[in-house]
Formats: sequence, C-alpha cells, structure tokens
Amino acid sequence: MKHSSQLRLAMAQINVVVGDVEGNAQKILDWIDRAREVGAEIVTFPELALTGYPPEDLLLKPQFIDANLVELEKIVSRTRDITAVIGFVDRQGDIFNAAAIAQNGKLMTTYHKIYLPNYGVFDDFRYFQPGSSCPVLQMDGATVGVSICEDIWYPDGPVFLQALSGGAEVIINISSSPYHAGKRRWRERMLATRASDNTVIVAYNNLVGGQDELVFDGDSLVFDENGELIARGKQFEEDLIVVDLDVESVFRNRLHDPRRRQQREIRGQTGEFPISQITIAGKQNREFTRLAPNFPVPLSEDAEIYRALVVGTRDYVIKNGFKKVVLGLSGGIDSALTACVAVDALGSGNVAGVLMPSEFSSRGSIEDSAELGKNLGIELLTIPITDVLHSYTGALKAGFKGAKPDVTEENLQARIRGTYLMALSNKFGWLVLSTGNKSEISTGYCTLYGDMAGGFAVLKDVMKTTVYRLSEYCNRVTGRERIPRQIMDKPPSAELRPNQFDTDTLPPYEVLDPILRAYVEEDRSFAEMAGMGFDEQLVRRVIRMVDTNEYKRRQAAPGVKITPRAFGRDRRMPITNRFR
Repeated sequence: MKHSSQLRLAMAQINVVVGDVEGNAQKILDWIDRAREVGAEIVTFPELALTGYPPEDLLLKPQFIDANLVELEKIVSRTRDITAVIGFVDRQGDIFNAAAIAQNGKLMTTYHKIYLPNYGVFDDFRYFQPGSSCPVLQMDGATVGVSICEDIWYPDGPVFLQALSGGAEVIINISSSPYHAGKRRWRERMLATRASDNTVIVAYNNLVGGQDELVFDGDSLVFDENGELIARGKQFEEDLIVVDLDVESVFRNRLHDPRRRQQREIRGQTGEFPISQITIAGKQNREFTRLAPNFPVPLSEDAEIYRALVVGTRDYVIKNGFKKVVLGLSGGIDSALTACVAVDALGSGNVAGVLMPSEFSSRGSIEDSAELGKNLGIELLTIPITDVLHSYTGALKAGFKGAKPDVTEENLQARIRGTYLMALSNKFGWLVLSTGNKSEISTGYCTLYGDMAGGFAVLKDVMKTTVYRLSEYCNRVTGRERIPRQIMDKPPSAELRPNQFDTDTLPPYEVLDPILRAYVEEDRSFAEMAGMGFDEQLVRRVIRMVDTNEYKRRQAAPGVKITPRAFGRDRRMPITNRFR
C-alpha cells in the first residue's frame, strides 16, 4: 500500500438546530465549500449534524427520517473534489445513528454507531439499532476509520479493531458530546490514550451550541499517534479546524512498536472490515504548504461554566423564536448574575429587568437593582406589589379566619411577582428568565408558580457557592464592577418578611452545597455522608428537603446543564417515593 505523507483534514464544528433539516443541510453545504477552499481533502461534521442533536422522539416520526434522507442526497451530490463525513439518521429496516461518507457526488459507504449509550442524558438505545461492522476507508494511500461518539470511549471497541485489523492510520470520531464542568480534561485523557495505545491519529469532531438543557462546547481535538495534541477547536464557538496529518509518521512509529504484532497474533483478524476505495481527485498534483495548527487557549473552569450559560441561554432564546427576555431584579446575587448572562447572550437592548418592591424590600436592594441595571445598560421597569398583596390578603381574610400569618403570605408575594413577569411576557412576547439556583431548587427553597415561574432557568444547575464564583469572574473578566460589590457582600435574603435571611431556613451555603453535591450529584448514602464528617442531623434534614421537593423540580423550567448530574434529563427520581 502506498503511503502519502500528508492528509489535509477539516473538521466543521458547527451549531445546528434540532428538526431544521433543510437549514442544517444548507449549513453543511456552506461549510463543505469552506473546507474545499482551504484545500481540505476530507471534511467532517458532528454526530447527527443533519437532524440536530438530540432529536429525541422526532425519531419516531417516519416523515422526519424521510426528510433527513432527502437532504442527505442533496449534500452527497455537492461533494465535488472532497470527501465528506456527515452525521445523519440512516434507515435500513430499522434506523441507525450513522455517518455518511460521500465523495465526488457518490455515497461511498455508511458507518452505523455500534455502542449506543443509555445513561445520563443519553437515550440512543431507545431509538437506534446498533451497527455491526467497522468499515475502513483507503483514501489515496491514507487508511481512515470512522466512528461515532460513544464508540471511541471503549478501549477494545471499533477504534481498536479499525486500527489493528483494518490498518487505519487515522480515526475520525464525529461526536455530539454535551458539556459539563471538568469533562474537557477527562475527554482529552481518553482521546490521547486511544491515539497512543493504537498508534493512530485521532480526530475528534464535536458539536457546538445549545439545545434545551444541553450545551455542547465544541473543543474539537486532534491527537497524533504518540498521544500529543496537535490541533484544537475553539470552545463554545463555531470553528473550522484545518490540520495536516502526517500519515507517514504513523507507519514509521508502527514499525518500531512490537505491541501491534503481539495483538495481531492474539486477536487475529477480528470483525468485518469492508474496505471502500476512495481516491481524492487532483491531490497528487497540488502543492502542499503545511498549515499552522489551531491552538486556542483553553478556558478556565469558571470561564467555561460562564460561557456555557451564555451559549445555552442565547440558543434557547433565539432557536425558540424569542428576541427579548425579562427577569425580576431582587437586589440579590442570583438575579444579578442571571442578568449579566442574559446581556452577554443577547445584548443589553434585548434584556428588561423588573423591580417589584414590597413593604419588606429594603431600600438597599432597590438601589442595588437600579445600579445593576444602569451598569448593564438594560431597560428597567418598576412595578410595586404592595397594593396587590393587600388586595390578596383582604380577599383571603375570610378564608384564612383563625389562621396566623405564615409562609403562605410570603409565597403570595413571590406569586404576584411571577404573575407580573408572565403578564409582561404575554403582552410583549418576552421570554421570562427565572433566577433560582441549584441549591434552592434542590431543597425546595423556592415558590412554585412564583419565583419558579418562567420559560428558562439560567442557574438551574448552578450551586449558590458557584454563583458567587461566577459573579466574581463576571466582574473580573470585564475589568469593571458590573455586579455592584454590595450585592455580592450582603447576606442573601428573599425579603418576604422583616429581617429575613436564607440562613433562617437553610444552613450556610458553604456547608449546604457540599452535602447537596454528595447526595444529588454523587448519590452518596446517609452513612457515607456522615462518614465524610458532615453533621448527621443536618444531613438527615437536607436529604428530607431534597426528597420531598421532587414535585417542584418536575414543574420547573428547563435550564443549562453544567454539572455531571443535573435535575431533569440526568437525575430522574419518582415523585411518589417512600424510600429514605
């Protein structure tokens, strides 16, 4: 077999819209043209790029499958002088999560995803039939294996088989891997290991953008056969990552690596590897000037999380047809951070903040909210709730006869504010952003149909202690105090009764959040948490708060997932539940 010295690869890290198969197809065609213009011989697109990811129960609609196949034919016909790897839904008796490999107007072969994840946010096994073969492509001397997302996470899976028995020198993995904090390093270690263990170049093409609760960070990666990073895509942005792959170097390294010979002897020619012959037209006659690699600097963890919130919010708003958002400004840090995220996602002209003071609102909170609005340059409305609250309590006086005021009257205030915000939404077509954080939603320290009202919950998966961190980052990265210092320094309070503080109901957040992480995100038992040094009585109390408030969370707005275990798509607990 002839070995070419270079293969120019372009990975299209694009942001698509679930269900918009025509729009997604046009974007794919546009990026194929871009890849052709930079001299790429092969261009790749993310997992299910044509349908958008995840399409969920759209996959149960035959007309949806048909529409994606019609658009695929159009794309294939436009693959002049380039090879394209495109994520789509294939239909052959059943449906498959598939990668089409097309070149010069022809569909050369199709790869079907073999490992179908069925955990966390993934439901592949609900919809797809697993693939059963691992095709390896010979492309004018370069041998290439294609796989899809989960397939590369298994050490002895398709990548191992394609590299060992199929002789693949390059593995292309198209993926739609959702973001959570810390995943980047974990993903990098895995890909570097696959590359070095199999003496193969690994090119990992990830999706970017927001889809409901999920956000995809891009950060596409290429590792050489030694496990060294040679190219990286931008994080949370569309990008065309163009890299020249030294295929000859893979062959040289394999000559010096006895492991492959031992593995071949032990494993033999395992699996089926149909070889598709693809010749890249004109490759041998063009001059090959090596490109400088893509190496954007990775974001810090706080920057990653903040950017995920911005992209998730922006795409949810825009992809659902909204132009402007509205949120209540309480003078607290949660609403302040939510407002900053909204401004960075949509621009200050598309964000409205509403001050809804009551007799319990402190002058400081009102002034702080006004200063925040001025700093951000957003529209501010002031609509007091005092008169309406008095009307409510007056109307309910007979019904409440003999009962002392309690949390009911506090919740009325939150529900009046929720009504105001929803009225503005109805009147002007604005999307309401709710401002509660994960610590509050975990423990039920929130009011159903009150501060939980809204179309999108920006901080739904952000613990209170992380809210403080991100607020500091928000000010630090802009070099000015967008969130007033007094908002970050004052004790958190709902201000629904005189001298109220969150610590009247909850332990301090620096104590509460580690317990919540252990119970909600790590599924640790009471005994384990007690063994970690947490106060046993406090652990019991927190567990009870979390367990008894599942019904509230089931009715909460969707929000951006930024932890390994978010409420909703990740953590799915029964509402009626006596297990303790």
